[in-house]
Amino acid sequence: MKLSSRQSRLGTETAFETLAKAKKLEAQGKNIVHLEIGEPDFDSPSYVIDAAKEALDQGFTHYGPSAGQPELRNAIAIHQGEFNGYSISPENVIVTPGGKPVMFFSLLALIEEGDEVIYPNPGFPIYESMINYSGGTPIPMKLEEAKDFNANIDDLKKLITDKTKMMIINSPNNPCGSVTTKDDLEQIAEIAIENNIIVLSDEIYKDMYYEGEHYSITKFNGMKERTIILDGFSKSYAMTGWRLGYGIFPDFLVEDITKLMTNSVSCTSVFSQMAAIAALEGSREFTINMMEKFKIRRDIIVNGLNSIEGVTCRTPLGAFYAFPNISGTGLSSSDFADIALNEYGVALLSGTAFGEYGDDYIRISFANSEENLLKAIDRLNDMIKKL
Repeated sequence: MKLSSRQSRLGTETAFETLAKAKKLEAQGKNIVHLEIGEPDFDSPSYVIDAAKEALDQGFTHYGPSAGQPELRNAIAIHQGEFNGYSISPENVIVTPGGKPVMFFSLLALIEEGDEVIYPNPGFPIYESMINYSGGTPIPMKLEEAKDFNANIDDLKKLITDKTKMMIINSPNNPCGSVTTKDDLEQIAEIAIENNIIVLSDEIYKDMYYEGEHYSITKFNGMKERTIILDGFSKSYAMTGWRLGYGIFPDFLVEDITKLMTNSVSCTSVFSQMAAIAALEGSREFTINMMEKFKIRRDIIVNGLNSIEGVTCRTPLGAFYAFPNISGTGLSSSDFADIALNEYGVALLSGTAFGEYGDDYIRISFANSEENLLKAIDRLNDMIKKL
């Protein structure tokens, strides 16, 4: 049986493939330090878990509206409005099973054959995969190490053509841990308005800053009407397995994105949505405490990586990823990742898993214990010394 041609355009997320390989090695008795998967290693807040149990007891086990429970849409609108400093209508909020549907549905609703979509590279690999799958043409926006893994705005302007329909931005960034400056965001906003471009702003790490605070591109005049905000609960509240994301959509997209929800997944898990309300309305202490621990881990991993011959690592400003340059080791990023996993028991990702401009880099998730991070550094140091 022949598959459709579009299946050949579908990529993958290497983190899950590497995790599966690492688990297989563990089953064979090998000790593995997991630095590959991008999820907090903390349990979800107890008050969120209790809210889910209560919702189950109260009968929230049936279908709900495709766009999301009204109570949660309202809570998200209040949360985002307070965070960004402007009013948001619950009608513009659509709750999805994880953040990826916001990407996919937005591309399916907007992009046709021949449309160009600019996306960050190195960047989350599903951007490019979904652009290809939807029939669009992915245009990589190079993130420069010399600019702390941000785009050169002059180079970005050169990517714009009469076919450019959408631009994806992500700050704090996965995999680089970089943060787009307010000045750069303003220039990107001007480019979007001048060229009538829709912006998909992936703000899933908006609560995860080590210095400063988040600034959404939607705060610039004219951008709310052309920006889709992607956010969710996986990172800020350590709720990856709950599969809870949401998008804040301009008016013209709400009806069609809701139809895509109806046609694909019907609705997002209803009792989980009720628990998400507790996450938004609960104390921020959980996220604050988690970030304090991540900051300690960040310093351990950055200092450790910079102590390894041939490796240099900039200090990430957000999220929980380091993106060290390993070109000085003489290894390609894929060889580095393969040897680290199979011979030294450190699961990490090749920079090329995040796009063509990721070569010479690896991505490390430091969402692991201080003890394991130190163990990983020792193993990687040993690996390089024995090359």
